[in-house]
Amino acid sequence: MSFQRRHILAAAGALAAMPLARAADEPKAWPQKPIRLVLPYAAGGPTDVVARAIGFRLSQLLGQPVVVDNRTGASGNIATEFVARSAPDGYTVLYHSSGLAISPALHKNLPYDTLRDLAPVALPALIPTVLMASPSLPVANIEEFVQYMKARPGKLAYGSGGQGNVTHLGVALFLQALKLDAMHVPYKGTAPAMADLMSGQTQFLLDAVNSSLPFIRDGRVRALAVAGKARIGVLPGVPALGESLIPGFDAPTWHGLLVPKGTPPAIVKALNEAVSKVVADPSLRGQFEPQGVLLQSSTPEQFGTYLRAELKRWAGAVQAAGIEAE
Repeated sequence: MSFQRRHILAAAGALAAMPLARAADEPKAWPQKPIRLVLPYAAGGPTDVVARAIGFRLSQLLGQPVVVDNRTGASGNIATEFVARSAPDGYTVLYHSSGLAISPALHKNLPYDTLRDLAPVALPALIPTVLMASPSLPVANIEEFVQYMKARPGKLAYGSGGQGNVTHLGVALFLQALKLDAMHVPYKGTAPAMADLMSGQTQFLLDAVNSSLPFIRDGRVRALAVAGKARIGVLPGVPALGESLIPGFDAPTWHGLLVPKGTPPAIVKALNEAVSKVVADPSLRGQFEPQGVLLQSSTPEQFGTYLRAELKRWAGAVQAAGIEAE
């Protein structure tokens, strides 16, 4: 065989092998193994219930198990740091709530930076909060409540689920906006705070609507206003603070998915699209929307913009509440 013929055959063989080599070098389609969904909340709580329902449907859609990993403690910072320090490969995902935007204002030396170390993926749920009064309070609506407070500066007490969370800071923003004064009584969770509201030990409380609905519907507490820009379907007769009393007021809780910064954009996009399909599922909406959980889709960019605004909002609320960062 001549040198020229051997050269041509060798070149042809090399060209034939090139697509195989490229295919071997290309990354495998995601996901190829189970995905860990890390929550900073205890199993069985309201955030966990929504997260598990979304995770279950994600596993069906993606063809891989989505394993919920409850890592509680340190106001959510243990779980957040764990994800921020994990490999950016799409197999460790943080499922957090509004507390993610509050922690930087409460803690001086966090072991992570929310915007630097985490990449937003999706904002699948918004849960409005509602301002409630004890039935023993002689007020029928939000206007009467505000006038009652103005006549008794510093005399009324409100409970919260703990110092520095949404149930505390949302009230701080409300009081600041209307130049009102009241005593804060922090509890270890909103369940004992609700018990003392019903008994009249405290006079008002802000809590997520999905946790509050049973007590509102049977008359054990009185819903005064939704702490948002608009009324909500599960409480159509309850006005929103942002409608007229405090234009633009909004203090919801929310759920968000984030991954370690540096996760490939293709994986972020694929996970976002999967979450969008899941939250559009009529059966999932039918399960949670009657409880006041508003399921929605968003792009990673939209969630990023929202998260930056939330960081700013809650930093102002911490300042309004007079809390010094630890």
